Amino acid sequence: MSRYAQNTSVSVAKSVGEIQRTIQKYGADEFGHLEKAGYACILFTMKGFPIKIGLQLPLKTDPQFHKTPKRRNSRTAEQAHDAWEQACRSQWRVLALLVKAKLEAVENGIVSFEKEFFADVMLPDGQTVAEWGLPQVEEALKNRKMPPLLPYSPAPLVRERITDEPRRPRKSQS
Repeated sequence: MSRYAQNTSVSVAKSVGEIQRTIQKYGADEFGHLEKAGYACILFTMKGFPIKIGLQLPLKTDPQFHKTPKRRNSRTAEQAHDAWEQACRSQWRVLALLVKAKLEAVENGIVSFEKEFFADVMLPDGQTVAEWGLPQVEEALKNRKMPPLLPYSPAPLVRERITDEPRRPRKSQS
């Protein structure tokens, strides 16, 4: 089976620009992207949620780029670099497709924004909900035991009625 966009000529910069335009079209407030060896991510804020979607990128040193796929012949340094760039372009095209599909599903009412992007919500420490929660889910499934939701507190909980009406002062008992 062939991989999506495996022969794309669309540059990484054009894919990043397309992703930015797409999320802004659907109402994103902010956008950014980061890249380092082997990893990239897009960051944006939408509906009050900070979103981070990570993207695994191939490393330039990966042996797959230094040999041809069929005959395993050695490639020149330039050919290896071209093969690596092609793989990166392909990954960015897949990410552009993913983002567009997720936002279209939300726009058409197939799924809510919160549900579709839940795993991608970025927590205050920079992790996504998925990065933080998946180890806990795996542990719960392994042990067949739910993790505690809140730490135990011996102090009694105070419950107040929450309304939109302003609080009225209590009448003094004289």
